Amino acid sequence: MSSLTILTAIILGVVEGITEFLPVSSLGHTILAAVFLGVVQDSFEKSFILVLEFGSILSVVVRYWRLFLKVEILKRVIVGVIPTGIIGVLVYRPFKDVLLGNAQVVLWALLAGGIFLILFEWRYKERATYDDIARIPYKHCLLIGLFQTLSVIPGLSRSTATITGGLVLGLKRQTIVLYSFLLAVPTLIGASGYDLLVSINQFTAPQETILLVGGATSFLVALLVIKLFLAYIRTKNFVPFGVYRIILVIAFYILVIRGI
Repeated sequence: MSSLTILTAIILGVVEGITEFLPVSSLGHTILAAVFLGVVQDSFEKSFILVLEFGSILSVVVRYWRLFLKVEILKRVIVGVIPTGIIGVLVYRPFKDVLLGNAQVVLWALLAGGIFLILFEWRYKERATYDDIARIPYKHCLLIGLFQTLSVIPGLSRSTATITGGLVLGLKRQTIVLYSFLLAVPTLIGASGYDLLVSINQFTAPQETILLVGGATSFLVALLVIKLFLAYIRTKNFVPFGVYRIILVIAFYILVIRGI
């Protein structure tokens, strides 16, 4: 029996909704939050984390569904998701059995990602060539998709990989952030949908309720965070997120890991 309750589902849904689109790894945050709350690391808890991502990503569909109706944008989203789709199918089982729920992996990935963000912003010089998603070269979409595959390691952050990769390739900051949002839709819906297809028959009715509550919570919170994050990046960089990641790792290690 999983230790997930309606209350913990709501708390984890809030954590996921806040962090999904920020370069801090929502997957890493929900894993650490689950450890902190004492949630049992079983198969259902891991499926629940993937469903939280599904809820968050639906907020992108609600907010930007019109963009998916534009053929040139849709084609670039499809090209971008190809690498992740291939890697996701190949590593699904080791990802869920070994990486998902592993706090040690998350902490190291958060730390490495935090240091990387700080160094990246220190060295990065704005050279935006593309300010329209519909004009991004297909080879760039494919490369951004390859960057996204790094997020198979919990804690590295899908948005960090795609956004910094897009910046290196010459995309305007707001353009790559929006493209990252759109790219997340088939990526995360595919990941959570595949897991549900494999695991749905194992869930009890109470567990299904917990899935719905958690998913709905992450959806509502993420709907607000998208707007706030887009407003933030108009004038600021990602250094504060890098610093935050490092502080989180140190705090979690001192307060939780050393206390176990």
